[in-house]
Amino acid sequence: MSAAVYLNELGVVCAAGNGKAALCDAMLGRTPLPGSLDECDSPGQPRLLGRVTVADADLSLLPPARRSRNNALMLAALAQIRPAVDAALARHAPERIGVVLGSSTSGIAESERAARAFHAGGALPADYDFAMQELGSPALALSGLLGLAGPALVVSTACSSGAKAIASAARLLRAGLCDVVITGGVDTLCGFTLAGFTALESVSPGRCNPMSANRCGIHLGEGAALFLMSREPGGVRLAGWGESSDAHHISAPDPSAAGALAAMREALARAGIEPGQVDYINLHGTATVQNDAMESLAVHTLFGAGTPASSTKPLTGHTLGAAGAIEAAIGWLLLHDNPQGELPPQCWDGVADPALPVLNLVPAGGRLGRQPEWILSNSFAFGGSNAVLLLGRA
Repeated sequence: MSAAVYLNELGVVCAAGNGKAALCDAMLGRTPLPGSLDECDSPGQPRLLGRVTVADADLSLLPPARRSRNNALMLAALAQIRPAVDAALARHAPERIGVVLGSSTSGIAESERAARAFHAGGALPADYDFAMQELGSPALALSGLLGLAGPALVVSTACSSGAKAIASAARLLRAGLCDVVITGGVDTLCGFTLAGFTALESVSPGRCNPMSANRCGIHLGEGAALFLMSREPGGVRLAGWGESSDAHHISAPDPSAAGALAAMREALARAGIEPGQVDYINLHGTATVQNDAMESLAVHTLFGAGTPASSTKPLTGHTLGAAGAIEAAIGWLLLHDNPQGELPPQCWDGVADPALPVLNLVPAGGRLGRQPEWILSNSFAFGGSNAVLLLGRA
């Protein structure tokens, strides 16, 4: 089966905004940049973090072993698309509905809390369960809550997880194994993640500054984005995707950009379009020295300096396993009710790095002057795991 697949509905929570309208206003520069200094288990080392504030999800709906903050953010995104999910449940048998999510942290924050309690008092908290940290927890929690019997899995490939989950969901639909898939990504902040990136000297003390000569690393965020995906026309079409592996280094990207180029070319080829047809590129744009150098080389090689591009990570923070899904959500919003083709501006200090190939970074107020047709979203992860999504108007 090779039918087209569509991202019919979207629910999203992140530091840039909870819900489609709030995120749209933030990404187009209509609201102030979010974020606040937070020590996040690093006493004396405050960092800018993209924390999410949402009303407490009713975790009592989940079994005790699934009651994590990660799953709370997932439930907050689910609430935004719940009517469409319920309608799908009424139309399709439970075994025909799947769940494919991306995540990298799952319940690590709960394990940190439990470890502190154990060291302080010699016992784990009564409400703690080791299963909270299972990477499959978000998919199992969502599938169980909705009474589904289709495939339920979590993809965990670091920062490409959310994008790869969406590609995996598309394959389930095209293979005829599912009629509907709830897909996307979710990740939450925790001390372990911040300490790890700090040890790699990859964390900026303030807002990240992608593509700048002054860039010095990421700032972390958290969030969730869920799509209802099906073969039913409507919403936005997932027209193409590309995946590759650098096989170069555990954390550094291949400086030749060969893997990134392969993934972008595959996404374009699957959609049957040329580079010049892409209206906007959402860059992975982490603001680390090596990633920005690799990505700018890849984008310039394939698209030149004409295609508008920007990184939205200064708005959301780097949400790791959720990043590919949240940035797909940004592309989804740009393809809806956007007759002037407003684009997310590049949030940076404007100091271009002369060592980087020139890109057409979107200025404040940048727009196409027409409705966008094609949006490319890049996700490049540790371990050289690359994933690129190409979204098109339905």
